[in-house]
Amino acid sequence: MDTHINRLIESIHQLLPGLQIESVDPHDPVKVHYLPDPWRLLGKGNYAAVLYHPDYPNLVVKIYAPGRPGFEEEVEVYRRLGSHPAFSQCLYAVDNFLVLKRLYGVTLYDCIHRGQRIPKKVIQDIDSALDYARGRGLHPHDIHGRNVMMHEGRGLVVDVSDFLHRETCSKWNNLKKAYYWLYRPFISPIKLRIPYFVLDAVRRSYRRCAWFKTTCYRLVRSFISP
Repeated sequence: MDTHINRLIESIHQLLPGLQIESVDPHDPVKVHYLPDPWRLLGKGNYAAVLYHPDYPNLVVKIYAPGRPGFEEEVEVYRRLGSHPAFSQCLYAVDNFLVLKRLYGVTLYDCIHRGQRIPKKVIQDIDSALDYARGRGLHPHDIHGRNVMMHEGRGLVVDVSDFLHRETCSKWNNLKKAYYWLYRPFISPIKLRIPYFVLDAVRRSYRRCAWFKTTCYRLVRSFISP
């Protein structure tokens, strides 16, 4: 391991005693109550926060909230993925945090909010990356607008933490349908900017519909299974 990463790891161990991160609801992003200087918050997921140090701009640190699972599984996912241009790489992992190569770009969620055009190549890149992951024995899961990005016209996959989950996930296929049937013919040509409150309402409605569909499926199975 090079000295650059070693120095970052030393900084992380100095950070951890003062960092206050909490996951209140597994369906909502974690809360970072206190983040010591000079660390900066880059993003939040339902189980972990992603931070970076200004002295190491090309690396990020993903730290899991206390009591939340997934650390070991994510380490295994990155081990299987190896090196691929559409994914990050795990350079170090221990004690519920991972040091990852930083991916630059704008999430598709933010692109739609900004009215920023999303080329078809971005969708094709992500499709290709997910096929690559399947070829590595993984199961792409929870791929939605906040977990994929665009950078210089190419597609990137940001969050791979659920790629060991075997259950079927239709989020990416549904996003692609919306892209080809709604976004390309109607939204993209006029560069329509969609407010976050509208996008959030759609996201919440999708989650409720998915929950209802899953619940009905399980009830039916409970009646017909021997």
